[in-house]
Amino acid sequence: MKRRKDKNERILLKTLQFLNKRFAYWIIFIIIGLVLFASMYNNVKPIVLDVTKFEPAKETIRSPFTIEDVHATERARQEAANQVQAKYVLKPEIGQNRIDLINSIYDSAIELQDELTELSIRAEAENSEDELAVDNPTLKEKVNWLKEKLTKSVVNDLSNNTLEALVNNSKPDLVTARDAAVTAINNVMSHEISSSEVENARKKVEEELRFVSIPETLKNATIELARYAIVQNYFYDPEATEELRKQAEENVDPVYILQGQIIVEEGQLVNQKIWDQLELIGLVNTEFPYMPFIGLFIFVFALIGIIYSYYNGNRKNESVNKELLIFSVILLVSIVIMKGISAVPIQQYDISYVFPAALCAMLLKILLNERLGIIGTIILAAASAIIFNGQSSGSFHLTIAIYILFSGLAGIAFLSNQNQRSKIFQAGLFVSAINIFVVIALLFIPNTKFSMTQYVIYASMGLFSGIGSAVLTIGFLPFLEAGFSILSTMKLIELSNPNHPLLKKILTEAPGTYHHSVMVANLADSACEAIGANGLLARVACYYHDIGKTRRPNFFIENQMNAGNPHDHLPPETSRDIIIAHAHDGAEILRKNHMPKEIVDVALQHHGTSLLKFFYHKAKENGKEVSEEEFRYPGPKPQTKETAIISIADSVEAAVRSMKNPDKEKIEELVKNIIKDKLNDDQFSESDLTLKELKIIEQTICETLHGIFHNRIEYPEMKKKGD
Repeated sequence: MKRRKDKNERILLKTLQFLNKRFAYWIIFIIIGLVLFASMYNNVKPIVLDVTKFEPAKETIRSPFTIEDVHATERARQEAANQVQAKYVLKPEIGQNRIDLINSIYDSAIELQDELTELSIRAEAENSEDELAVDNPTLKEKVNWLKEKLTKSVVNDLSNNTLEALVNNSKPDLVTARDAAVTAINNVMSHEISSSEVENARKKVEEELRFVSIPETLKNATIELARYAIVQNYFYDPEATEELRKQAEENVDPVYILQGQIIVEEGQLVNQKIWDQLELIGLVNTEFPYMPFIGLFIFVFALIGIIYSYYNGNRKNESVNKELLIFSVILLVSIVIMKGISAVPIQQYDISYVFPAALCAMLLKILLNERLGIIGTIILAAASAIIFNGQSSGSFHLTIAIYILFSGLAGIAFLSNQNQRSKIFQAGLFVSAINIFVVIALLFIPNTKFSMTQYVIYASMGLFSGIGSAVLTIGFLPFLEAGFSILSTMKLIELSNPNHPLLKKILTEAPGTYHHSVMVANLADSACEAIGANGLLARVACYYHDIGKTRRPNFFIENQMNAGNPHDHLPPETSRDIIIAHAHDGAEILRKNHMPKEIVDVALQHHGTSLLKFFYHKAKENGKEVSEEEFRYPGPKPQTKETAIISIADSVEAAVRSMKNPDKEKIEELVKNIIKDKLNDDQFSESDLTLKELKIIEQTICETLHGIFHNRIEYPEMKKKGD
């Protein structure tokens, strides 16, 4: 019952710890989002001006951004469409139809003449009185016969005199009149004749026929027929006209109110056109401007999404909350500095270039990693485009965003292979050089006309930004490392310096242990790198992991130098206590010297709860009743992969050192057995090492040892001269 209660309490405790971690994880994201939103709130909040329509403006107003003036664009397009002349089209088929009609009328008259002539000839041949009566038809009858050959509409449109002239004239005259009429009609109808030009066209055709050599009555009839034939052949084309108007509208470029353009000058009357432009930009809106804040919320959400996408893939990492907290502190401090600079009321120069743009990038690179440095730089550059928009006439200050991006990436690039603290200031100088080039480029590209003094001032800002970034980085590092107990790469490199007092202590008081530690460091470093663990941490921790042996150096075999083994004269229990004590003593020494917790933990955990087999068996051989627990290290077991690898490397190096004539097969068998024994002894259960990683560690350690204990080439002895 008690065991069950204890188990439930452990489950409850783990659940509370998990919830606490999850709660802290999301709280940090919320804080980042709130600070980002608050820092950019005033920069996106629309400014509502005190402007009254039809009254003089109290100040000069410029457009804060570029926007299309839809009203002006519509007016310009309407004017272009109105200027398009109506499109007319000539229809030549109408002229041909009218010519065919006149031809048909004349042909009908000529045909009637032929019929009358034929009847007359037949009547004379047959001497028939009846036929003679037909041969002399009256004028009215002739006209009626002609009307039968013509359509009713034509008959109604022509006068009776014209019809009489057509039936009273000879065929040759009719042919002459027809040809003259067709020619005149064709000449006139081949030209464009609009509705207003019909009468003028008819007069032209009439003038052409005035001098035709035909009888007068037929000439008048021909003129009437020609005038009758002339009609409109040039018509308005609505489809073509509409197409031209559309093309004219499309050819009109949109009218824009440009960023920085003066909309109204101080003292100028705010007319309807100016008022419309102010309304369009939103400078006189009375409604709550919710859209900019929605846009800002989405913008901040996207920035948070970049951070979340990185940390969501590393949730299994136990230190994710600590890393996220460090990242957020550095980022938000940079945002606060940025906001403070943006609030400085200097109008003559754009002082945003003074901002220490590489500070965030270099701190993140040094304290965390390169990827977070790049992410921080991108977020900072994006936020700066809005925070510093007061230094530009638009909603976004894109040039400062480019400047910060280049500056931050330059700092990261320089420190990628430079991890010493002394290189930070050099990185600042490098960033300053990049800043100056970028600033000058950003001033030259838009063809801005500045004086030499202004160029020098802006270049000085870039120089100050780079050096300021380095100085602030050096200043912030100790506080961040101390406040978050960070063991940075630079700190590790400093601790690996052989001139460090503790390393000198080991070297002078326990030289064998020092050599042993260096060998273990080589093995552990390569193994950690092979599985993606922190090789530098493992190397540096190895240098200090046996510092506890400096209290009794002669009791450890590597320091005895053939002076005899004092354990031969001690009971196994005393020897056990001395050997086991070195782990606790080492941790105590390291703590007194304010060494990082990670290195203290390695000193305390690198033996885990392993068994001192030699002294355990020695005690049993002496006939004493002892248990394994009495001869085990107190632990704890290795808690990290680096510590577990160090424990393997420590055991392997000591074992290989004691081997006589080690070769490849012996070394591989030894390494495999040591890892197998530790695995069976449950020494890796708390370190998250996998079986696959253990196999890689085994192979890597073997390869490193082969490089150390490789077979030397035996050279033949040189014979003496004369032998």
